[in-house]
Amino acid sequence: MPEGDTVWNTARVLDRALAGARLTGSDFRVPRLATTDLTDWAVRECASRGKHLLLRLTAPTSAAPATARVAPAGPTQEHWTLHSHLRMDGTWRTYAPGERWTARPAHLIRVVLRAAAATAVGYHLHDVTLVPTADEDRLVGHLGPDLLGTDWDPAEAVRRIGAHPDTAIGVALLDQRNLAGVGNLYKCEVLFLRGVHPRTPVREVPDLDGLVRLAQELLAANRGRWTQSSTGSLRRGQTSYVYGRRAQPCRRCGTAIRKEELGERVTYWCPVCQPAA
Repeated sequence: MPEGDTVWNTARVLDRALAGARLTGSDFRVPRLATTDLTDWAVRECASRGKHLLLRLTAPTSAAPATARVAPAGPTQEHWTLHSHLRMDGTWRTYAPGERWTARPAHLIRVVLRAAAATAVGYHLHDVTLVPTADEDRLVGHLGPDLLGTDWDPAEAVRRIGAHPDTAIGVALLDQRNLAGVGNLYKCEVLFLRGVHPRTPVREVPDLDGLVRLAQELLAANRGRWTQSSTGSLRRGQTSYVYGRRAQPCRRCGTAIRKEELGERVTYWCPVCQPAA
C-alpha cells in the first residue's frame, strides 16, 4: 500500500534512474497531457512530499509543453514539475533499455519517460499534472509537515491535529493537511502501539505529541525498504500488530482483532489493548 515511506522509496528509485538524464521520449496516456512531448527535457531530480511525487525537469531553451492547457507561465518558463499521486493502486517502475514492462498490464500505463539508460513507466497514476516548478504549492502547499521531509515539525503537526478536538484520532491521522505521509496501515499500527481507540476524540488522546513522534519513527524505520513493518519482523505474516489481521489473536493479549469502517476507511484495532472511552 503506497504510504509516505513507499512514495519516498519510489522517488529515490526514479531519481537514481533519471536524475541528470535528458529524456529521449515521453508518452502520456492521460487526456490533459496526451499531446505533451518532453523529448530533450532534462531531469533535475525526483522528490516526494507526503504521498505526492514531484519529478522536476528543465525544458530546452525557448521550449514549453505542447499543450497550452498546462503552460500557464508561457514559453519562457524553464523549470517544470511532473506531479503524480499513487493513491491506493498506483506505482512507478524503471526498466533497462529493451527490458519488457511486466509490472502491470499495459492498459494501466499512464506515463512513459524514456532516457538513454532507463525507462520509467507509471501505472495507474492519479492526478498527473505538469506545472511550473514555482507553482508546486498549488498542488502540495496545503499539506502538513512531511514525516520524511526536511520540514518535519512534530509541534506543528500536533497543533494542526489539535485544532479539531472533536475529530476522531483515526480520521485526524489520515488528514494530510495535519501531517503528510500517514496512511491506513500506519494509522492502525500507531494507535495500537499507543493503546488508543481509533474513535477517540482528539481532545481525549493522552499524549498526542508522543503519538505523532511514533508515527514519524515508524515511517523512518521503513524508509529504504519495500516491506513495511511495525513489529520489527520482516517475515511474511508477522509485520503488523493489527492491520490486516481481522479475527486473528492480538499479539499482546490474544483477543480477536476487530475491523470496521471509520471515515470511509477500514480500521483494525484490539478491543482490549485499545479500549473505547
